[in-house]
Amino acid sequence: MRLALPRSARPLWLITLADLSLLLVGFFVFLQATAHKSQPEQAAIQAGIRQAFGGEAAPRLAVEANAITGFAAGSAALPRDAAAIAAWAKDALSDPRTKLVVTGYADGSPSDRASGSALALAGLRAEAVAATLTGIAPDRIRLSAASVPGARRVTLTISYDP
Repeated sequence: MRLALPRSARPLWLITLADLSLLLVGFFVFLQATAHKSQPEQAAIQAGIRQAFGGEAAPRLAVEANAITGFAAGSAALPRDAAAIAAWAKDALSDPRTKLVVTGYADGSPSDRASGSALALAGLRAEAVAATLTGIAPDRIRLSAASVPGARRVTLTISYDP
């Protein structure tokens, strides 16, 4: 004859402990399964997990930034010597895990446009700065453009990309 405890006599913490134990076992199995994978396999696993939970890729972590200001309205000509900026970028990119984001800005006013587009002028400004960056691998540079009121500049952001 079996003696069964009434449902109310079972301690609730026992169920919580069992759940926690199973979660820990699953976590350690996951760690062991992904520990000896190559870099592309790890990236595929991370992307799959991220997608399963509805997430997006983690944003790059900005490490350092610099800017070139003083662009004339409607012009992509560099306003000052870009050699100092190029030297700064080359030095900042000495770590192979970093990348450079060059973002051109135009203020969107009628006088600050190229071919009728503020974004086209912003892109031309970013390209003009990127052209001065010699000795940096092209795959480590990303160009972008934006139209922001009052902004006639190019920003250079060094980001950490694990």
